[in-house]
Amino acid sequence: EEYKKLNIIKVLVTGSKGQLGKCIQKISKSYPSLEFFFADYKMLDITQASHVKKLFSERKFDVVINCAAYTNVERSEKEPKKAFLVNAEGVKNLAEVCKQNDSTLIHISTDYVFDGEKETPYTEEDIPNPINEYGKSKLKGERLIQEVLSKYFIVRTSWLYSEFGHNFFKTIFKKSETEDQLSVITSEIGTPTNANELAQFILDVIKNQRQKK
Repeated sequence: EEYKKLNIIKVLVTGSKGQLGKCIQKISKSYPSLEFFFADYKMLDITQASHVKKLFSERKFDVVINCAAYTNVERSEKEPKKAFLVNAEGVKNLAEVCKQNDSTLIHISTDYVFDGEKETPYTEEDIPNPINEYGKSKLKGERLIQEVLSKYFIVRTSWLYSEFGHNFFKTIFKKSETEDQLSVITSEIGTPTNANELAQFILDVIKNQRQKK
């Protein structure tokens, strides 16, 4: 009740050791009205419904930012069950506990829910058509959220880059320092997204939602 009087928003960030989670952590102090709890895989395994329920029984969260995901696209083809376990079942676990606690879920999804055949940028109105197991698992997670919750945001993003983790930008930059010639495939088209800017966008969404109330 004290938190409500102070207008503090309690935010759980799952998958906090990933690129986006680290970017959120970096700017978190710039949002004094938000109180963060950062949980990595070791602290919270979203595939275990009991783990998720236990954390919510110990702490009350107004918002959950789900950065936890199985993101290895190539390995998802060989291990689809693992991809679906994290990207679909794990997401359902979060959605169900958010419903029970009247929490808002902000879920990070991907451009892989589309087939890439469109020649202009995708919009929210475009019909998903994933062509690999990773994309199918992420779309399944999106649909489970929509079945369970009324309070949610699904943020589809692509080609994240930042100073953290492994990403395309850092790989090319390192190679440019050590190799005379760079060889890069030209068959993929995407929109590189600054993970720091995405983190700021997500936290602004939370802050603005509270201000509207």
